[in-house]
Amino acid sequence: MLAFHTLDVFTTRRYAGNPLAVVLGADGLTTAQMQTIAREFNLSETIFVMAPRDPAHTARVRIFFPTAEIPFAGHPTVGCALLLADLAGTPETVITLEEEAGLVPVTIRDGVAEFVAPVVPFTLPFTPDRALAAAALDLPEGALGPDIGLAQGGPKFLYVPLTSLDALARARPIEPHWSALMAAAGVDSAYLYTPGLDCDFRARMFSPTAGIPEDPATGSATALLAARLLAAGQLADGETRLTLHQGVEMGRPSVLHLTAVAAKGALHQVRIAGTAVRISAGQITPP
Repeated sequence: MLAFHTLDVFTTRRYAGNPLAVVLGADGLTTAQMQTIAREFNLSETIFVMAPRDPAHTARVRIFFPTAEIPFAGHPTVGCALLLADLAGTPETVITLEEEAGLVPVTIRDGVAEFVAPVVPFTLPFTPDRALAAAALDLPEGALGPDIGLAQGGPKFLYVPLTSLDALARARPIEPHWSALMAAAGVDSAYLYTPGLDCDFRARMFSPTAGIPEDPATGSATALLAARLLAAGQLADGETRLTLHQGVEMGRPSVLHLTAVAAKGALHQVRIAGTAVRISAGQITPP
């Protein structure tokens, strides 16, 4: 039997934010067993905690969608780090996670976890078919902003700026246009964003072909957004701090904090911060 915990991440309120399952002591599990357990939890992500390869680090982790493993993700990083700090009784500490994308240091302070993205995000060349993008999201073409594009930093997302909160609320994936857009972009996820009323940006993230119809909070996509903002001329040199809200339309509001450090027109570091609240604990039998 393996111990597990579930948490709601990027929130301080239970049953909001993004649910996460954390499986401890997973060293003996195969990849297939981890995938089976992730499918059983059927949350957007499940993270498996193992002994670190380097004893100077806190833990090695692997992260799974219900359908596939991913090299890095934000809400599992935040939730897992806060849980490990809580279980160790160290409310102020640095947790270093060995993720498939690389080392991820997480600073814990005052109940907030802030991680440094393991890969500095960058944009990729892509010329969008705006009519296809609009059809894929069930929106008029005029609802799309001018800077549709790709960003990568471990995972890869299509970024679609929208012109209003109303357009953001009405957006939804529509087939067969959605699959055609994903194939053209070479991704399985799209991140939509627009300026918010009580935050810098409000966002939604759709990834139905990866088993996630909509994600309440996507830390990795928020980190990669920094590259798109820089490309659009929306980040100045120096340190920029932004607050983003996601999951509002789902009834699971989430709050994410993005810090981007740029110099001479290039990104040098991206950090994401958030909170989490524990929901349940138990044991699971390995498959």
